[in-house]
Amino acid sequence: MDSNAWDARYADTPELVWGVKPNRFVVESVEGLTPGSALDLAAGEGRNAVWLAERGWRVTAVDFSPVAVERGRELAAHRGVPVEWRVADVTAYQPVPGSYDLVLISYLHLPAEELAGVLDAARRALRPGGTLVVVGHDLANLTHGVGGPQAPRILLTPGAVVEGLTGLRIQRAETATRPVPTADGGSAEALDTVVVAARPAS
Repeated sequence: MDSNAWDARYADTPELVWGVKPNRFVVESVEGLTPGSALDLAAGEGRNAVWLAERGWRVTAVDFSPVAVERGRELAAHRGVPVEWRVADVTAYQPVPGSYDLVLISYLHLPAEELAGVLDAARRALRPGGTLVVVGHDLANLTHGVGGPQAPRILLTPGAVVEGLTGLRIQRAETATRPVPTADGGSAEALDTVVVAARPAS
């Protein structure tokens, strides 16, 4: 989807499309880190960015959908936390190298070449000792999970993500299960790629 398509999707949904709670794997990966400067790439409506800001992180949130960014601003204002919002396409956005203690990429799904460029920019944006968290729908979700994109070429695998993180120390790289509520009140499982990596402190 391009930014206009995402604008339309967000605008057609009265409530926040992804809700207000942060992603469970983002919480797992970030809890225990000392708050500093954080960059949320493809931040959507800001659920993770706002959660980070509530915990003392200085957050810059980037997304190419002006509608999503405006919703993020509203959510941050409602929660009473500061977040710096930027409308930009993350495939072209170049954060200043060595500027962030945390970089988050959550459910960004792109063809391999474009994703590699985003991962490289995210890797370079980390300060020494900084952490990169990547979460997204896993390729295995097509056959063993529920929901998510159905195009194999944009789905993630831990191995493919790790390949783009040269020079970082891999702390976690796995396909993890995530419970998803079903229409009948039950629960099913989705499969997500979760990768956590850190730039060596020296």
